[in-house]
Amino acid sequence: MTIFQHDTFLSPFTWRYGTPAMRQLWSEVHKRRLWRRLWVELARAEQSAGLVTADQVDDLEAHVHDINIDRAEEIESHIHHDLMAEVQTFAEQCPVGGGVIHLGATSADIEDNADVLRMRDSLDIILASLGDLLGVFGEKIAALADEPIMAYTHIQPAEPTTMGYRLCLYAQDLLEDYLALKTVRANLRGKGFKGAVGTGAAYAELLHGTGITTSDLERQIMTALDLPAFPIASQTYPRKQDWQVISALSGVAGSLYKFAFDLRLLQSPVIDEWHEPFGSRQVGSSAMPFKRNPINAEKMNSLGRMVASLVDVAWHNASHSLLERTLDDSANRREILPVAFLAADEMLKVANRILSGMVIGHEAAARNFARFGVFSAVERVLMAASKRGADRQVMHELLRQESLNAWKAISAGEPNPLKDSLAVNPTLNAYLSSDSIHALLDATAHLGDAPARARQFALTIAQTLKDN
Repeated sequence: MTIFQHDTFLSPFTWRYGTPAMRQLWSEVHKRRLWRRLWVELARAEQSAGLVTADQVDDLEAHVHDINIDRAEEIESHIHHDLMAEVQTFAEQCPVGGGVIHLGATSADIEDNADVLRMRDSLDIILASLGDLLGVFGEKIAALADEPIMAYTHIQPAEPTTMGYRLCLYAQDLLEDYLALKTVRANLRGKGFKGAVGTGAAYAELLHGTGITTSDLERQIMTALDLPAFPIASQTYPRKQDWQVISALSGVAGSLYKFAFDLRLLQSPVIDEWHEPFGSRQVGSSAMPFKRNPINAEKMNSLGRMVASLVDVAWHNASHSLLERTLDDSANRREILPVAFLAADEMLKVANRILSGMVIGHEAAARNFARFGVFSAVERVLMAASKRGADRQVMHELLRQESLNAWKAISAGEPNPLKDSLAVNPTLNAYLSSDSIHALLDATAHLGDAPARARQFALTIAQTLKDN
């Protein structure tokens, strides 16, 4: 077996990104064990038809875990076919049953079903990790539902919101992703055992006169795997399924991407409200000792772009699967399937670490709110004056001009004059008293029902996770 060291190219997913559990699912050893499991189930079904003996099945089953990649690679170097190299390696280990391995099958009967089994197990890992992350979001949302902060549109101060309500934005997207992944996982189907072009012709020849149909054979195997089969397949299962799976993973990556990108903005000292955890010995920059760069959020954004790009490759594989199949998807599927899962796996792991240990700048949030909240509260003045009969357009222009003047004063380092200037404005005073204007400019009363919505959504997360 080839031993990979750091003196040759390694994918960062080999050792750097993803969890050990996910890497194990996409390992060469696990893939070959699944191939062997499928050969055993095929032989067991053929035993039911009288084509294979119990001793032959037992012999195969006894050697399922005896993976010898060194020997398989040696054989492959001569025959240039990885699956047949594994057939021959397996057969050498099975003196009784070796001769019946792969009887009636084509390569995709084994490889495709094994791939779906790996995707199914991988989705279970992703769903568990996403569920854990949503649980953390729910806790944070409930704890921060009432804390007022400035909301930003166009990356400019807009109106007040609450920190919990902002967290709901990311959690809602991720909850949709969770349900979409649940659906994709529930709908996964294998190729089944349909032979070289999907007609099951070779199996029909074998089974002729046995009283067992090709559908019976396929049903027995797929039931043992607890995996439904597509009713129609060519040499492979429809590659549209790969596109659906990777698209769902891309949805998760997109939601995590937004969370990470927003955190990077909020970690800027200009805003200073959220910070990803930073270790006591962590180095932020090789040149600038003071730096606290958001490297984990940046990693999430980097991996998210990669996952999004894989959707396009999967689309081409599905669309270019000419007639009953071509092999031009094979090489890239060795990469895009594991990388899509491993990248999403790493993003979820990092997101959970960031959110669980996120440092919240409560003082900075309050400072920003105090600085910009009064501007957003002019909308309250606009609504109140309009209710008293003022021309909404006239009031809007008045408040716009007064706000711009106040911005100029702040930019010049002066105190914000907006409250006092509005309180004595004669046009406004025709509809509102000075005291009422001062009261209306309290932005903490301009949160709408954001706190209640946030608390309710935290409950929705908990209930959805419980129900699923």
